[in-house]
Amino acid sequence: RYEMKIGVITDCFKKTHEEGIKQAATLGLDGVQIYATTGEFSPALSAGKKAEYKRLLQEKGLVVSALCDDMGGYGFEIAENNAERIEKTKRIIDLAVEFGAKVVTTHIGVIPEEKTHPRYEVMLSALTECGLYAKEKGVTLAIETGPEKAKTLLAFIEDTKGGVGVNLDPANFTMVTGQDAVEAVYLLKDYIVHTHAKDGRMLNKNQNPADVYHAFAVGGVDALNACEGFKELPLGEGDVDWDKYLKALQEIGYDGFLTIERECGEDPASDIDKATTFLKAKLQ
Repeated sequence: RYEMKIGVITDCFKKTHEEGIKQAATLGLDGVQIYATTGEFSPALSAGKKAEYKRLLQEKGLVVSALCDDMGGYGFEIAENNAERIEKTKRIIDLAVEFGAKVVTTHIGVIPEEKTHPRYEVMLSALTECGLYAKEKGVTLAIETGPEKAKTLLAFIEDTKGGVGVNLDPANFTMVTGQDAVEAVYLLKDYIVHTHAKDGRMLNKNQNPADVYHAFAVGGVDALNACEGFKELPLGEGDVDWDKYLKALQEIGYDGFLTIERECGEDPASDIDKATTFLKAKLQ
C-alpha cells in the first residue's frame, strides 16, 4: 500500500487561493502548495490575512505541502540579482515556517554540467546560503527538476551545505530533458522532499533543455506552453510511466506529497479533478 499524499497547487485552478483551497477540500485532497512570491499570498501578508488563511486551511482539513518560491527569469544564474533573490527566498522560508510547511520549492535556472563553468559557482553560492537558512528553520529548499539531468542536479546539491533538496517533477524530465524519471528517483532518493504530479510528451528529441528554460526565463509560462518541442498533457495521457514511477517512489520510502500541477489546458479544474481520481486509483 502506498503512503503518499495527494495535493494540488492552488494557482492551477486559475482562481483565488481561497477558492483553490476550497476546491482542494471538495476533491478530498490532503494538502495544497501555494505560490508565495508575489500576489495575494506572499511575505507581505498582513497578520490578519495570515490568520484567515490558517483558519480556512484548518476548517478544510488541509495542510500546506509546500510554498512555491519561483521568481521567474533566470533563477539564481545572474550574480548581481542574487542578493535580492536570496533575501526574498529567506522571507518565503519564514512564511513557510508560519504555515507549518517543511518545503519551499523553486526553479533555480540551468545548472551547468561542468563545475568550471562560471555560472556554477554563482548558483552554488546562492543556493548554499539559502539552504543553510532553510536548514536552520527546519525547512528544505527543494530545487524543481527541470533543464538538467538527475546526475548534474545530484552533484550540485551535494556541493551545498545542507537544507537543499529536490521537488521532483517527472514531466519536466520526460518532456524537456529526456531523463528517465524512474532512474531519477533512485539517483535523487536521498533528497526528494516533494513532487509534482504532471504529465507530458517530448515532441522534439533534438531540443536543447537549456534553450527551452532560457526562453521560459524571458517569456514566462506562456512561452513554455507555446513551445513546440513538447506538450504538457493531463495526468495519464503523457509519457510518464506512473506505475513504475510510483513504485520507485515507494521503494525509496517516499511518503510525501504528489502535488498536482496543471499549467495549461482549456479546463484545468476538470483536469485536476481527473488527476485526483487517477492518482487515488494508483495509490490503492
